[in-house]
Amino acid sequence: MEVAEEIEIAIVGGGICGLATALALHRKGLRSVVLERSESLRATGAGITIRTNGWRALDELGVASKLRQTAMPLQGGGETRCLKRMGLITALAESLPRGTIRLGCQALSVRLDSSTSSPSLHLQNGSSIKAKVLIGCDGTNSVVADFLDLKPSKLFSLSEVRGFTMYPSGHNFGNQFVQVKGDKCTVGRIPIHNKLVYWFVTQKVMYGRGGLEVPKDPELIRQLTLEAIKDFPSEMIDMISKSDAESLSNTRLRYRSPWDILIGNFRKGSVTVAGDAMHTMGPFLGQGGSAGIEDSIVIARCLAQKSAENYDKKSRARHIMMMKVEEALDKYVKERRMRLVLLSTQTYLSGLLQQDSGLIVKSVCIILMTALFSDMTRHTRYDCGCL
Repeated sequence: MEVAEEIEIAIVGGGICGLATALALHRKGLRSVVLERSESLRATGAGITIRTNGWRALDELGVASKLRQTAMPLQGGGETRCLKRMGLITALAESLPRGTIRLGCQALSVRLDSSTSSPSLHLQNGSSIKAKVLIGCDGTNSVVADFLDLKPSKLFSLSEVRGFTMYPSGHNFGNQFVQVKGDKCTVGRIPIHNKLVYWFVTQKVMYGRGGLEVPKDPELIRQLTLEAIKDFPSEMIDMISKSDAESLSNTRLRYRSPWDILIGNFRKGSVTVAGDAMHTMGPFLGQGGSAGIEDSIVIARCLAQKSAENYDKKSRARHIMMMKVEEALDKYVKERRMRLVLLSTQTYLSGLLQQDSGLIVKSVCIILMTALFSDMTRHTRYDCGCL
């Protein structure tokens, strides 16, 4: 029988949140291993908007200055820029020590060792890993979230097509984020720099509750999108006609409900979750990625604080060490919970307003938005603190 490999901190998922968490831990002197199921690092969704709070967190990670050089600041309050997702992933990955990221490692299940209470992770290749701490950053279909018995994410009646369009001679859009709303879809355009634009088309989904498979073929995505926006301004149609086919993606929008975040059990033993595995949300505030980066700062800070506490070396029994880890993870969950409840509530209400929710539901949403979120950009001024 193969002996399980032992790792101090295992992170499942090599997306933005997983890599940010590994980097935050590295900055605090804590070693971790990132287990990514794909054979290469990749990003879905083309661009990602980072608001002021996200840039604060990236500054703590030490990658913000480099990333700022790749994207222009957008007009409006605070610091907002749109990055290439792959550019952000590459910047995080290149800042990690060699050997931190392991590709082709798909997690199948998690269980707690009955004798040590340590999490054991079983991989598709038949091997297993024992970790003192296990952090699930494995997205909406999270194996780690399943282990924690979290409720599955839910579907909005909305899908979103995303892509890039390059203008070799430059565009004349300035640095403004523009949205044009129609009856059944919304088109958004965000400049990354003076030759590259990120765009999205959010559409109402008319089919049944479970949804149908959304198209994955880039040319089919483009054709269907052009049909959906045929009555929009010509510059929007031209932008999508000339888009980079390899950048195109089509995704059903998902969310974890605010009440599930409010009462969810995000820790079991020394296992927890972060990013979309914890709080997947619609893109309506541009905060999904930044919230995951905030998670990484807080979880690394909490683990480092507990590991730095001085206690008698003779008393460093394993159960005491595990108790300190669990205290750190509880502190992380407590610090993040209400921030995430507010973000998820605001995005949930925004999503209901965009989909066909009925007049009464939309009226209630407007009342709640006015009462709870009269300052619509307050979420961008949040500070997750220092590492």
